[in-house]
Amino acid sequence: MSATDSTDMILSCANCGKGEEDSNKLKKCSACLSVKYCSAACQKAHRQQHKKECKNRAAELYDEKFFKDIEHEECPICMLPMPLEGELKIFEGCCGKTICRGCIHVMNIESLGKKEIDKCAFCRTPPATSMEEQIKRARKLMNKGNVDALKFLADSYCTGNNGVERDHAMANKLWLKAGELGCANAYHNLAMSYDLGICVEKDRKKAIYYWELAAMGGDIQARHNMGALEWNAGNHERACKHFIIAARAGDNISLEYVKKGFMGGIVTKDEYANTLRVNQKTTDSMKSGARDEVAKRNSNSSNKHIFVTKHYA
Repeated sequence: MSATDSTDMILSCANCGKGEEDSNKLKKCSACLSVKYCSAACQKAHRQQHKKECKNRAAELYDEKFFKDIEHEECPICMLPMPLEGELKIFEGCCGKTICRGCIHVMNIESLGKKEIDKCAFCRTPPATSMEEQIKRARKLMNKGNVDALKFLADSYCTGNNGVERDHAMANKLWLKAGELGCANAYHNLAMSYDLGICVEKDRKKAIYYWELAAMGGDIQARHNMGALEWNAGNHERACKHFIIAARAGDNISLEYVKKGFMGGIVTKDEYANTLRVNQKTTDSMKSGARDEVAKRNSNSSNKHIFVTKHYA
């Protein structure tokens, strides 16, 4: 039974003990959700007595929400989990979809001789004829609330690619907006800006705040970084929780830290074995012959976003 369910069964005020004929009139403590009050006055009177219990339970509830496995986004064509490598996926400004390059590779092979090569693998729209047109398409999608378009524009401003001048302040602004709309990696990149002090005042607390949001949203690099921060602070058990989540999502750097945790007696044998199995299963699920072919061709590519692959040791 969840904390919310058990609280719904509480029929009396935690302070005065008075019940309500309609228990819905009792108000839950918004922090811990474990007690109810008949009035604001009773809640205030009970605050000192309840404070420690409330803080502990609120922390437990936060961790329940925080330490959850990562759900990978899928390519809208092949429906395989998206590869972790940034160069193996691409944003299409015509339809606003992010597609794995394996599907694009397959479509191009199938389109040879049909005058359809280079058309969007999802919507079959001809490619933009210039970088300016590509940015125009992205802006149009952004104005409609497309998160992938926001992220694409933010990354473009960060690197100065795709026909826009490098403007990290604008990148930070767009990453924040994309993060608020659900893009976890945008929060991760914004955290990096605060951690490094790029076009914002260097602020580790804000960096950690955005890394936490990114980690909860499913960003693997942010999850690893949270683990590294806890590890360096000596909180090894908590760190290993983060590393296990990132390793289960396919991150091999985090897997090495899980191994360290196992060797140091922090991670159990069963936890380590399970993490190894899930890591391999996740990695295999992202593979395809087409993606492998693209990876070989792009083995010397420098197209990785400077923040996307950042890990802390």
